[in-house]
Amino acid sequence: MNLSEQMLEIAKKGRKAARALSCAEGVDRDAAILELASILEEEKDFIFAENKKDLAAAKERGLDDARLQRLEITPAVLEYMINGCREVAAQTDPVGEIENMEKRPNGLMVGRMRIPLGVILMIYESRPNVTVDAAVLCLKAGNAIILRGGSEAIYSNIALASLLHKALDRAGLPVDAAQVIDTTDREAVSSLLKLEAFIDVAIPRGGEGLIRAVVEQATMPVLKHYKGVCHIFVDSSADISKAVDVVKNAKVQKPGVCNALECLLVHEDIAPEFLPALRDLIGDKVKFKACPKSIKYLGESAEPAGVEDWGYEFLDLILAVKVVSSQDEAEDHIAKYGSNHSEVILTENHSHAMKFIKEVDASMVGVNASTRFNDGGQLGLGAEIGISTSKLHSYGAMGARELTSTKFVVLGEWHVRN
Repeated sequence: MNLSEQMLEIAKKGRKAARALSCAEGVDRDAAILELASILEEEKDFIFAENKKDLAAAKERGLDDARLQRLEITPAVLEYMINGCREVAAQTDPVGEIENMEKRPNGLMVGRMRIPLGVILMIYESRPNVTVDAAVLCLKAGNAIILRGGSEAIYSNIALASLLHKALDRAGLPVDAAQVIDTTDREAVSSLLKLEAFIDVAIPRGGEGLIRAVVEQATMPVLKHYKGVCHIFVDSSADISKAVDVVKNAKVQKPGVCNALECLLVHEDIAPEFLPALRDLIGDKVKFKACPKSIKYLGESAEPAGVEDWGYEFLDLILAVKVVSSQDEAEDHIAKYGSNHSEVILTENHSHAMKFIKEVDASMVGVNASTRFNDGGQLGLGAEIGISTSKLHSYGAMGARELTSTKFVVLGEWHVRN
C-alpha cells in the first residue's frame, strides 16, 4: 500500500468514526475527555520521556530557542493540557442543541439544530499540546479528527495519540475518532488535502508559509489565519504606568506566539512621557524599530524602522513603534497593516474606547488589556483549535461550539406546500 492509499484509508476510517461519534451521547464523549485527563496524569513520565527524544533531535538540528520552547512539554504545559480537558468536558454539549425554533404563519415549526462538522484535518507545527487540545475540542463537538503535527514533534505526538486511543477505548468510542499521522513525509499532507469526499474541513496552525501551502493545495474548506500582526494604540488619555505594564506583557511574556504585540502606536501628545518610561522598563530586552518621531525617545535600543517593518510578524523581542497624530491615524495604520488578529486601545476615554471597538476589524478587539488574552483558554473556551482570521464560518478563537454547524429542523402536522 503506497502513501496515498494509506492516507485514503485513514480518511475513510475518520469518516466512519465521525458518523458513530455524531450519534454518541454527550456524556460518553465527556467521559472520554475526562478519561484522557486522568491518563495524562498517570502517564506523565512516558510523555516527558518521548518529548525529550524530540527535544534532543531538535537541538541536533539547530532549532532556535523560540522553537525549542514551543516544542517542550514542561510540567506546566502538561498541567495546562489536563486542565483544558476538564474545562472542555464541563462545558455544555453543543451537539443537538435546538436554536430559534419558531412557528411559521402556516403552523410549521422551523428551527436549527447544532451538528458536528464531520472529519477535521488539523495540520500544525511544533507544539505537541495542540494534539490534545484539538482532539478534545473535536470530541466535544462530535467530530473525528486527523492530526498531522510537525516532524520535530513526531515522538511526542505518537505518544499522545496512544493515550488518546486508550481514553476513547475505555469510553466505548471508536479509536479512529482521533488519528495521528505517524509519517514525516510531506506527501502525506498533499494526499490528505485532496480527499474532500472524506474530510470536511482543514485547519492549519503554524507559520504563514505552512498556511498558504495548505490553502493552495486543499480541495476542502480551510479555516485559517496567516499571521498575527497585533497592534496596541496608546491613546493620549492612557494611564502611563498601567499602559507600560500592558505593553510589556503583550511583547515580552511570550514573543514567539501569534497574539504577541508586534507594533505599538502612540499618540503624539503622550509619546514624550510614555516612550521613555517604556524604554526604561523593557529597553534592555526589546529592540525597537522606530519611526522618526519616536526614535529620539527610545535611546540605544532603537533603530530606524523600514517600510518592511510595518505589518511584519517578528515573533521575537523586536517591536515596531510609530507616533501618530490621532486615533483615526492609528486606525488607518491598523486597517492597512493589521492581520485581523488582535487589536487593543489603552485609554481612559470611554468614547475613544467605544469608537475603537466599533471601527477596528479584528478577531479580538480589546480595551485596556493585553493582546495575549486572545486565546481560547483565556476567553472561556477551555482550549482552542486555532484562531480564525477569516470570517467564514468562524472569527476568532475556536472552541467546541465553533467546530459545529447547524441544520434546519422542520416539524409539521402533515403539512403540504401550496
